[in-house]
Amino acid sequence: MTRFIFYLFLLLTTVVLAQEDDNTKVKATIDAFFEGFHKGDTMLLKSVMMDKMLLQTTYTTKEGTNVLVSEESSKLMSAIVNRPNDQKWDERLLNYNIQVDGIMAHVWTPYEFWFNDQFSHCGVNSFQLFKDNGHWKIIYLIDTRRQEGCNQP
Repeated sequence: MTRFIFYLFLLLTTVVLAQEDDNTKVKATIDAFFEGFHKGDTMLLKSVMMDKMLLQTTYTTKEGTNVLVSEESSKLMSAIVNRPNDQKWDERLLNYNIQVDGIMAHVWTPYEFWFNDQFSHCGVNSFQLFKDNGHWKIIYLIDTRRQEGCNQP
């Protein structure tokens, strides 16, 4: 019986440590994405994105219409490459809620977006990741954008 308890403990410890390791790697993937986004480093961005990553954003117009916009990842890359030098984009992640199941992960990150050091909007990013040959890659990103209900003046 003691041997059974020992092996059960060993198995549970291994599972917990593997989960913690995946959570750390998933968070590092999201951090690398935003490092590339802030620095304008498309090579860094591409290193954590799957080819043909799907991008969507949601918002409500002033008239109250809910809008869903889908874009190719190439449009994001183009915006970053062509960003004028006098523009500073600063997306500040407020929290990470990471869920991992085997080779799939979901990350929920509330954020504030600052444009040239001025508050612009807030929202939530929802990332879907896939573990591709041992490396976490972003396969899908959808975000919300709003100016109301943010913790800013």
